[in-house]
Amino acid sequence: MEPAAAASAALARECATDAVAAFERYNADFRAITRRAPSRFEERDWQGSQRDAVERIELYSRHVESTVASLKLRLGADSLDRQLWIAIKDAFTDFIAALPDAEFRKTFFNSLTRTFFGTIGVSPEIEFVALDLDPLARVAEYDFMASYANRGSLKLLFEEVLSGFRCKAPWRDFDRSVGHVAEEVERHVTSLGERRGATHVEMIRPAFFQITRAYLVGRVVGRDWNAPLVIALKNTERGVLVDTVMTKDADVSILFSFTRSYFHVDLERVGKALLFLKQLMPLKPVSELFTVIGRAKQGKTERYRELFRHLQNATDQFVLAPGERGLVMVVFTLPSFDVVFKLIRDHFPVQKNIVRADVLRKYEFVFKHDRAGRLVDAQEFKRLRFPRRLFEATLLNELLTETAGSVHADGEDLIIDHCYIERRMIPLNLYQREASAEDAALAVLEYGQAIRDLAYTNIFAGDLLLKNFGVTRHRRVIFYDYDELCLVTDCRFRELPTASSDEDEMRGETWYYVADNDVFPETFINFLGFDQALTEVFLKAHGELLTAEWWRGVQDRIRANDVIEVLPYGAHRVRVASSL
Repeated sequence: MEPAAAASAALARECATDAVAAFERYNADFRAITRRAPSRFEERDWQGSQRDAVERIELYSRHVESTVASLKLRLGADSLDRQLWIAIKDAFTDFIAALPDAEFRKTFFNSLTRTFFGTIGVSPEIEFVALDLDPLARVAEYDFMASYANRGSLKLLFEEVLSGFRCKAPWRDFDRSVGHVAEEVERHVTSLGERRGATHVEMIRPAFFQITRAYLVGRVVGRDWNAPLVIALKNTERGVLVDTVMTKDADVSILFSFTRSYFHVDLERVGKALLFLKQLMPLKPVSELFTVIGRAKQGKTERYRELFRHLQNATDQFVLAPGERGLVMVVFTLPSFDVVFKLIRDHFPVQKNIVRADVLRKYEFVFKHDRAGRLVDAQEFKRLRFPRRLFEATLLNELLTETAGSVHADGEDLIIDHCYIERRMIPLNLYQREASAEDAALAVLEYGQAIRDLAYTNIFAGDLLLKNFGVTRHRRVIFYDYDELCLVTDCRFRELPTASSDEDEMRGETWYYVADNDVFPETFINFLGFDQALTEVFLKAHGELLTAEWWRGVQDRIRANDVIEVLPYGAHRVRVASSL
């Protein structure tokens, strides 16, 4: 080998080694933060849990940025030498071949090259693409499970299961918790019919933690059936107890929802755990499972694969999404694929007192905040390339005229420089028009609960119009329009002033001073468009949302550092952590 070629090959190996080591540092930091979760639970340090959640989310970009900076120093003038990067990728591939969860490392490498080159679409020679790759296809059967045999007594069985949860905090009433789990599982098994007893239980060894709760995740297995089993634990001032038991697919799916904060669970082999979770929730995309356990970047990689794999055989076109036209976003969808794409418009109407940077900040805020089951997880994508033929003419025209700052044509392709991708839901205003009277009433109750749940996590939606909320397949109401979102604690909730004269009363415009952060809850009902029957449903269940006093009370609790968690289960899902 010529000296120059040998030097280049050596440099490629050094850079590949650096990239592998950089991911290992990131992963070590990720797991170190994750491992704090058990002690946060034991010590009831809920504020610490929230800080950990944000710190862990910020890790990835920080490690990518520092790695790019160090590689630029090493490569110097050769930083954008594509042939050299091809060699770096080859060496990187060799180094990670025998390592577990290699897909994580490939995604990290892609983040590096896309940062260096500003890649539009994909560049297979310097990126790992593999649209046909199933990230779970080569995962060996899980070997991290704990299996507990039913020797004739469900109480003895679940005494063994709960004893496997290692926690420094004492049990509040261990026997009662065991009995609670045994009764719930017995009830579920009985509902399946005669002679369908449980033979054993399989549980993932590490517990899943989410703010104030620990979850034991597994399944109940019979001779010809199995059912999910999730045991929620809470730690009170008097000790740990079982808060609820989930055995229904829908309940577990909501727990692992794209609208909730990411779990903290320390998994030695992530792929193996995902294989098990996918069997528990076969309808949930792999991309969402990666995301919900905190591997958000891998979730984006898998969503990209899911989308472009689907496009290879799709026969429909992208179209404007159903619902009212957004003033800030252009929203479109592919009818055969269950997501929407949201692009920021170049210009906003005068009534929207914001700029593009404000919208970006709102979405970043939601990414890091406790979404409480009421905010959709919006994944940010940059520099996507699509064939122009996939776009319906009306949509294409709107993109090229209304979002020309971030969308442009490149021959037969369309380049989207920036967008958000979210799960598709039915806009609440459209759902209300088509729903039965009973379903419409349930949606109104859910809508009010969504406003409450957001408030408990210090979120005021701002724009409460029904078109800004969506309905999921589980008929949950979710908020997805973030341009007017703000903190509850940043608002000044006021009662409407009483007119001091007939002249004031008759004025067409507001006669009293209104600051930018003033909010008048009494006026909310004017924007909802409910008929009389639905208005009565809303007022009976959620009338206090129309009072400034209720909102100021929530502000007081938040400012007093109460962690008010909105739980994904139970008839009354709200718990105040400080009172547990």
